[in-house]
Amino acid sequence: MQDIFKLADNIKSPESNIGKTQTMQYSPDLEIPSSFREIATRSVEQAKDAYIRFVDATRQTQDMVSKSTEVFTSGAKEMNEKVLGFAETNAKANLDVASRIAQARDMKEIFEIQSQFARTQMETYAQQAQELARIMATSAQKAQPQT
Repeated sequence: MQDIFKLADNIKSPESNIGKTQTMQYSPDLEIPSSFREIATRSVEQAKDAYIRFVDATRQTQDMVSKSTEVFTSGAKEMNEKVLGFAETNAKANLDVASRIAQARDMKEIFEIQSQFARTQMETYAQQAQELARIMATSAQKAQPQT
């Protein structure tokens, strides 16, 4: 019987915890609802459709300008085509990552997708910058008067 009284003495009443900070082990459920993923997927699809229309209009405008005037030198024309191609490539990559993010099941997956995308895009931007620098250097050399 004395053991029971000792146990009872060791049990603290709820009032004895008033004013004391307690830590809770809480791990929130960060799963993204399927309805949200569906809406996000539709939004990305609409963005892709708008992007395709934009690229088509841009290409038509570029063709019209290129055909109607000879203002573009070969280097400037090559640069223009590269920049447009890079913009198209980068926009597609952004839309692809948006699709992947829209389908992500939780925040951890979103962070992984974004991190991978950032690494890949930095490499892509570096390659694109090198290509543009090469075109500019070649154009500059061609523009130099021949001696």
